[in-house]
Amino acid sequence: MFRQATARLLSRSAAARPKARPFSTDLESAPAADQAFVDAWKKVAPNMDPPKTPLSFMKPRPPTPSSIPSKLTVNFSLPYASELSGKEVDMVIVPATTGQMGILPGHVPTIAELKPGLMTVHEGNDVQKYFVSSGFALVHANSYADIIAVEAVPVNRIDPNLVQKGLAEFTQKLNSASTDLEKAEAQIGVDVHSALSSALSG
Repeated sequence: MFRQATARLLSRSAAARPKARPFSTDLESAPAADQAFVDAWKKVAPNMDPPKTPLSFMKPRPPTPSSIPSKLTVNFSLPYASELSGKEVDMVIVPATTGQMGILPGHVPTIAELKPGLMTVHEGNDVQKYFVSSGFALVHANSYADIIAVEAVPVNRIDPNLVQKGLAEFTQKLNSASTDLEKAEAQIGVDVHSALSSALSG
């Protein structure tokens, strides 16, 4: 009796358990057409072509290679510009909130939040350096990396004198702050200018 009841409970829990979500590598490389929408549209307006859905504007995701490629493909975007688009590089190092994170071809899929700091793009002996304010790095299983930053500037365009001046000003504001809001604003300024100073010396 007890065994039968236990078997029934186990079978019910297995049936009620939701199916595990597939990993991105299990999905088709090319998005399938939204056939359900097309069929529904034809029933309502059979004489009109159905409008395009967002799915039709998406580029097919490159398939995951069977072996690790020699290069990492990087897309580096800002809200107002695209710094790198489909650029093949050897490595990228980003300032993640958990510490500096190196991204190589074949890196495990990851989403990392970025903090103010130095981002370097390595291609042979050439190293491009950017200061990023914040954002996210999305590393995919097919050795593609999408890096999205709120603000970014090449390090060689940063004026060291202005950085030191700003750091001194915000440090003084932090020491003289009387409210929590003033302290928070001053602390953000100190953190950003300290990161800028480190990027220039790094």
